[in-house]
Amino acid sequence: MSFETIAVSTDLRGVATLTLNRPEKHNSLSAQMIGELTEAAARLGSDPAVRVVVLTGAGASFCAGGDLGWMREQFEADRETRIVEARKLAMMLKALNELPSPLIGRVQGQAFGGGIGMMSVCDTVVAVDSAKFGLTEVRLGLIPATISPYVLARMGEGKARRVFMSARIFGAEEAQELDLVARVVSQDGLDEAVEREIRPYLAAAPSAVAASKALARALGPAITDEIIDATIRRLADTWETPEAREGISAFFEKRKPDWTAS
Repeated sequence: MSFETIAVSTDLRGVATLTLNRPEKHNSLSAQMIGELTEAAARLGSDPAVRVVVLTGAGASFCAGGDLGWMREQFEADRETRIVEARKLAMMLKALNELPSPLIGRVQGQAFGGGIGMMSVCDTVVAVDSAKFGLTEVRLGLIPATISPYVLARMGEGKARRVFMSARIFGAEEAQELDLVARVVSQDGLDEAVEREIRPYLAAAPSAVAASKALARALGPAITDEIIDATIRRLADTWETPEAREGISAFFEKRKPDWTAS
């Protein structure tokens, strides 16, 4: 597969590695990356030779959230355009969440906003002990809407509320306590830890693995089209608030928003 913002490779065992490949932008989610991830998920999901998918990032960050250029476009867009773009992100997350193969997150650096959403659609996540995390949308006057079904399904409401609306930055150990991360390792131990997650699947029947994953999703928290639509509408509503206008303006003007306490 040939892409510009991501890289995809599959080894002889059927282990595919899907790499967010904008290290100079901390793998932030641009419109192009969202589209390419959606296409890659479709191709990997339909390839019977793929038995496991590893999701990771190039460079120092796993995924820093929304791309600044994409954010500026949303700031200047009308409501319908924002809904269309939010739906593209939602469909990308849905496609990754519904991959028939196990999806293992290899988190080698920081993850914020949409990066937390990417982690939440993984079946398990291994992260380095130096990684930092945060649902930072409320600092901009926005809400973590599109990613919310997956974040809540992963953490549960009680644990999610510890970090969902504070924008507080937290470390890998707390991410593990919140069930966002399954295993925390040193940088040197990351690849071996991921390999330990891969190996059991190579001894399991691929169709049974896919059917078991589909069963778990069916019995877990519902993430229906209606729920996805509702989160998109909530996000569109929030973009139109005075707080969002102030928060985004302050961000691009490199100043504190007017609600910041001294």
